[in-house]
Amino acid sequence: MTSLPPLVEPAAELTRDEVSRYSRHLIIPDLGLDGQKRLKNAKVLVIGAGGLGSPTLLYLAAAGVGTIGIVEFDVVDESNLQRQIIHGQSDIGRSKAQSARDSVLEVNPYVNVVLHELRLEPDNAVDLFAQYDLILDGTDNFATRYLVNDAAVLAHKPYVWGSIYRFEGQVSVFWEDAPDDLGLNYRDLYPEPPPPGMVPSCAEGGVLGILCASIASVMGTEAIKLITGIGETLLGRLMVYDALDMSYRTIKIRKDPAREKITELIDYEAFCGVITDEAAAASVGSTVTPLELRELLDSGKPVALIDVREPVEWEINHIEGAELIPKSALEAGSGLAQLPQDRVPVLYCKTGIRSAEALAAVKKAGFAEALHLQGGIVAWAKQLEPDMVMY
Repeated sequence: MTSLPPLVEPAAELTRDEVSRYSRHLIIPDLGLDGQKRLKNAKVLVIGAGGLGSPTLLYLAAAGVGTIGIVEFDVVDESNLQRQIIHGQSDIGRSKAQSARDSVLEVNPYVNVVLHELRLEPDNAVDLFAQYDLILDGTDNFATRYLVNDAAVLAHKPYVWGSIYRFEGQVSVFWEDAPDDLGLNYRDLYPEPPPPGMVPSCAEGGVLGILCASIASVMGTEAIKLITGIGETLLGRLMVYDALDMSYRTIKIRKDPAREKITELIDYEAFCGVITDEAAAASVGSTVTPLELRELLDSGKPVALIDVREPVEWEINHIEGAELIPKSALEAGSGLAQLPQDRVPVLYCKTGIRSAEALAAVKKAGFAEALHLQGGIVAWAKQLEPDMVMY
């Protein structure tokens, strides 16, 4: 259990309107006037206004965090609205950062919202983090997670981390410079990223929308505790939530004595790798664009179009004439027997990552002429079938 001193000094005063607004906080003995003044004085940077960022931003704003920074460069897409509750129907196509700011100010006009409409990179992260007291990371890829961790270490800032996938979520607090030698960072929990292609993103694997609220509420709670110095934070513990079992459990995290000290930022895309070396090698000279595939199919050449996604995805959409053999079946070997011997297999998935991995397995099994579709069914639909249902 980790009790920490308050992260932020209290503001000089609360206005009459602020006392009225935050009255339900002020009458909690542990929080009170002092805690609310600390929240008012706090500067919190939230990375991403997506699934986890949305509820976190709304609740931090409602709680009275004085300055909230938002790092976001994306635009609102209709598929976001199933979980990204800070945006609405009328925001589709708008900047997520600007949409989030409008919602935050609607919740609490006393918040100072600072937009950072940029992609977080090694050359801007440390300077950006230095401007804030606390970072909240709700991003959905390993490259950004390791970048956030290392930049937080170099900027000497604590941060709250959360992740979600399908029905499960995780939350923890990392702070290399925590007092009383309690310092930990993300690399103590995950020293190395998982092998490329091992862990699908939410776009590839899906996520129960309401799970975002469960995990984000824990992240926001940890932020408030850190700022005000109340309670026991998740520093040194990983909280794991399973929505289907409705179970919360915590796992002790210990400092890894073999971990190297973080002294600089690195190339995180290369460190995490989007696809395996085998998939990258298999794809060289064996990748077709949607237009090339269309010409190949129209030419009458013996081609077998193979969809390597999961059956639930196939039910949503697929390219006409394709056959479903999931990537998992191809890699396990059972799907290889379903590949026709007299035609050239052309594999496709949603965005081209899984098909590249499956291509490596197919080529290894002796299908030297096999190909895969660059950009997957998303690119196919965009270029050739704009009316196709997309997920």
